Amino acid sequence: MSEIFEGYERQYCELSANLSRKCTAAVSLDGEKKKQKISEVRAGLEDAEALIRKMDLEARNLQPNVKAVLLAKLREYKSDLNNLKTEVKRIGFGNLNAAARDELLEAGMTDALMASGDQRSRLMMATERLNHSSDRIKDSRRTMLETEELGVSILQDLHQQRQSLLHAHDTLHGVDDNISKSKRVLTAISRRMNRNKWVTGAIISVLLVAIILILYFKLK
Repeated sequence: MSEIFEGYERQYCELSANLSRKCTAAVSLDGEKKKQKISEVRAGLEDAEALIRKMDLEARNLQPNVKAVLLAKLREYKSDLNNLKTEVKRIGFGNLNAAARDELLEAGMTDALMASGDQRSRLMMATERLNHSSDRIKDSRRTMLETEELGVSILQDLHQQRQSLLHAHDTLHGVDDNISKSKRVLTAISRRMNRNKWVTGAIISVLLVAIILILYFKLK
């Protein structure tokens, strides 16, 4: 997950909790103090909207699987922000008379605060689930990286084995060349020996004929 998004998210959660506390405090105030508190809340709402826009922009620049998780978070944050805006509008009805204001506080505001509290509880649960999903995505990415590293290692081993086989092939080719040369030498030696045998036989034959002729002429 993007560290930039997580930074914006932490700021928003802290700001949302602070605005909720201010809304609760503004309910029991009157006059200028109430107006000042509402002004602070409205200024905080503008900051919260700016943070949500930044988170949205950051999320849309990430990978699709991570972007889907972050956009789901953003929908919860936007819903929480709308609830805060509703609370501020209801608190800001300063022109109501005391009876109407009391009735509003007892009925509508109480329901709104309870609904907002329930919404924030659901938001926290949803955020926790999304964090678990993010952890699973991180584990999957880590497994993918480990698998990729294993694949690279296997390819390196295969390359080394290929080099060894090529070297062995070159060595065998050299041995074949040497054997061929040896066969040619042995063939030449064998031919020379056969030729020498024929020459020797011819010489012996000539000598025998000469001896026979000499003996013949002496005995004649």
